[in-house]
Amino acid sequence: MPPRDARPLVLTSVVLQRLHDEMPTDHVTIGWLMGRLSKRSFGIIMFLLALVAIAPGVSVIAGLLLVILAFQMIADRPAPVFPRRIAARPLPTRHLAALLLRAVPVLRYLEKVVHPRWPTPPDATKRLVGTVVVILSAALVFVPIPLSNVVPALVIALISLAYLQEDGLLLSIAVLAAVIVVTVELVAIRETVLGAKRIIGL
Repeated sequence: MPPRDARPLVLTSVVLQRLHDEMPTDHVTIGWLMGRLSKRSFGIIMFLLALVAIAPGVSVIAGLLLVILAFQMIADRPAPVFPRRIAARPLPTRHLAALLLRAVPVLRYLEKVVHPRWPTPPDATKRLVGTVVVILSAALVFVPIPLSNVVPALVIALISLAYLQEDGLLLSIAVLAAVIVVTVELVAIRETVLGAKRIIGL
């Protein structure tokens, strides 16, 4: 199968480090991010939102943005499009800078073992990733169990990294992990509902 791009794949850690170095001093917007990331904007914004979603206080907002992003991947849009109000909303540079400073060293370590292998069809892969992320993002938004956002967010980050690095092996493992996570959370919700019914019945 021919490669997706004849040019060498630029490491995600390098892209994020450049992003950090080019950030304005006061604030950034999602629109600014998308302008700097071009073709890789889906994967990188998805990765950053997944990291943000690990924090309990903002997991619902990040999850909703991930749903928007994922549906656009399923629709095979060339780049993300957010409502103007969201795309132009200013975000303090220091928050994104702190996130990148933590993420880049970890990525540099992971990229020693995450690299292009097991080539997959680009369009089909994009739609698969979008579908899985929609399901995991729904767990972020709707599952009312404390700390239930952490594992789905980590799996989305893993899927994003595999997608960015074109690593079909890691993507397969991450999708399997997503299936397990969703199954466990559905069972947990079912048990919670049954337990509530038993309590009400008493």
